Amino acid sequence: IKEVAMELGLERNPLGRHFVFNKALEGVTGQTHGNYPAPERILDVVRIGLAEGIEAGLRAEAEAFGELVVSPVAEQLMGIHFAMTALKKDNGTDDPYAEIRAVRKVGMLGAGLMGSGIAYVTSAIAKIPVRLKDRDHEGVGRGLLAARKLLDERVERRRMTALQRDLVFAGISGATDYRGFHGCDVVIEAVFEDLELKRKMVREVEEAGHDEVIFASNTSSIPITEIAAESSHPETVIGMHYFSPVHKMPLLEIIVTEQTAPWVTATCVALGKKQGKTVIVVNDGVGFYTTRVLSPYMNEAAFILAEGHAIDHLDEALVNFGWPVGPITLMDEVGIDVGEKVGKIVHEAFGERLAPPAGVEALIADGRLGRKNGRGFYRYDEEARKIAKGGGKKPVDATVYALLGVEPHRDGDPEQLALRCTLSFVNEAARCFGEGILRSARDGDIGAMFGLGFPPFLGGPFRYVDRLGAAAVVDEIERLKGQHGVRFEPAPILIEMARKGGCFYGEGAVAPGCHKEALAQS
Repeated sequence: IKEVAMELGLERNPLGRHFVFNKALEGVTGQTHGNYPAPERILDVVRIGLAEGIEAGLRAEAEAFGELVVSPVAEQLMGIHFAMTALKKDNGTDDPYAEIRAVRKVGMLGAGLMGSGIAYVTSAIAKIPVRLKDRDHEGVGRGLLAARKLLDERVERRRMTALQRDLVFAGISGATDYRGFHGCDVVIEAVFEDLELKRKMVREVEEAGHDEVIFASNTSSIPITEIAAESSHPETVIGMHYFSPVHKMPLLEIIVTEQTAPWVTATCVALGKKQGKTVIVVNDGVGFYTTRVLSPYMNEAAFILAEGHAIDHLDEALVNFGWPVGPITLMDEVGIDVGEKVGKIVHEAFGERLAPPAGVEALIADGRLGRKNGRGFYRYDEEARKIAKGGGKKPVDATVYALLGVEPHRDGDPEQLALRCTLSFVNEAARCFGEGILRSARDGDIGAMFGLGFPPFLGGPFRYVDRLGAAAVVDEIERLKGQHGVRFEPAPILIEMARKGGCFYGEGAVAPGCHKEALAQS
């Protein structure tokens, strides 16, 4: 009776249908922010079918499909599909027949959040045994427990049986020394971002392992060439940059040096694919690709905060633009201290255009590390958790404004705030392409979307430039440079493309690394 009443009161009643579709549209736009037209058109087609009959509904469906399939958003999403298909066949080298060696066992140095996550995907997804090492038994125990919890979640969701879980977990062993590492074909380190510590790991692994053991660093910013400087076999040293949380984030960024052997690259690409990752291979440099392009994006967000724009106002602007989370939320998730360390590294490497605004030091001095210690830009106390659970917005910690020395306001145009951050990202991506950090625009687009959340409906930073036209992008960046200074200096390759009418995809596409020699001379 209740179901019949609902049908009569809502579906068969014009006023009821109007209410239902309005609520459905609210839910859809709350998720798409108006950036994906298909869900709204689907609702419209269903509404027509109910109101005017099945024939009218089918005509509306055919018309809507015809319009959507040739829309700019469809073009970008299809581009992603074809890029993913091509990446599945890519071994990461210029030689399609490069040797891929068997990986029978993986060593994992560091049993923290990253280390335990890598151990989990290696054992549970790739089905390869893992030897997990940390400084003490407590660290090893925490790493094993973290991996076990992820396996327990799969059992709870009926993705595996309890017996399967136990068999997978039996493949993860722990140690506080290098016993058991001689049989490892690949050893991945996920220790602190300290160059000397990582070099020490290289020497110890080469001493404990077999002659051609691959040493892979999970560093997010230190050049692999520097880590390999004291290696006896620099050709076997490579970067494997995972993203947190490892079991959820789909991207693996592999970093190669001029000395990395092709078989090492191809073997690590194959390992990453077995772990369920989408893999891109980039050339070595400070910050590689993903950390480097994220740095100016986050830096610009910090400048916007320093101007007094409200924290939640900025985050909402970027989410409405199409990013999955706002930059300030991301800063809390990554760790304010981590961002500060990486910021120093890229500032030292790239100079004034990546100089951070004042204020970050005050946050660190106040003990604000972000979500991990419950003290960041947002609140993480019990009351805040209740608000979030109830569907409310996460509350900002208003005491941050005093530390930054600003009075918050919401006066800025959200679209312009989003453009400032997004074009900082796009401009740096173009620099990476011109300098030869990237092997292709395809890899840059996939890396930006799958690792950092660049809006998929825009197709990635390079397809975004092609869609708008390089000249229009340069004009906008030049406008921002006039307002905000040297940090918006347009990438040389964009200036050249604007002058010659170049593009990143299709006929006459520019080649990666076209400004590498000029950069070396400067």
